[in-house]
Amino acid sequence: MERVDVLMDPLRAFLHQIAEFLPRLGVALLVLLAGFLLAKAARFAIVKGLRAINLHIVTQRSGVDGFLQRGGMRTDGVAVLGIVTYWAVILAALIIAFNSLGLTYVTELLGRVMLFVPKLLVALLVVIFGSYFARFVGHAVTSYCVGVGISDGKMLGRIARYAILTFVLILAVDQLEIGGTLVRTTFLILLAGVVFALALAFGLGGKDWAAARLEEWWPSDSRRDKP
Repeated sequence: MERVDVLMDPLRAFLHQIAEFLPRLGVALLVLLAGFLLAKAARFAIVKGLRAINLHIVTQRSGVDGFLQRGGMRTDGVAVLGIVTYWAVILAALIIAFNSLGLTYVTELLGRVMLFVPKLLVALLVVIFGSYFARFVGHAVTSYCVGVGISDGKMLGRIARYAILTFVLILAVDQLEIGGTLVRTTFLILLAGVVFALALAFGLGGKDWAAARLEEWWPSDSRRDKP
């Protein structure tokens, strides 16, 4: 009889652990189910809300939608924000579920990923609005150069646009805390080169226009008459 009890003790302990684990597993599954439903609702609400304020027009005009489609994605920037929100809610549900199961290591790992999601959302918004602003400035520079007769107006507009876009991308990467000082230093070097090239192009392309304006405001005859 004692020998039977010795053999049954491990089985009883195992069954006791199973009995304690099953309720926690049930709670975890309910949390995951609720998280899945909440994630779908959050994605729907975010996409509908952003489209209601016409953010999809901003993503289209900024070129973000075209970039995504060239990359093979059949979606737009607003849908990407909805997807990020969806997975943020899913991650939160996974953290609660694994925490209820006592899996602290998995919870800590998912917690670090969860902290990255808000930074990703901010970076996406920076790219969307920054790209829109870059295109606006590029068109403004092109229109101005064409208006004053600078022959390379389109090129200068593209330079201005890509310079701002580069700055926007560096801000987004910096928001994600990827690269750190090396990325910022590289950007400053590239920005200095672009600014120098832009200034040189404006100087060479606008010299005739500047001479014409100088002649209009201060004719050469009046300059020769001065003592």
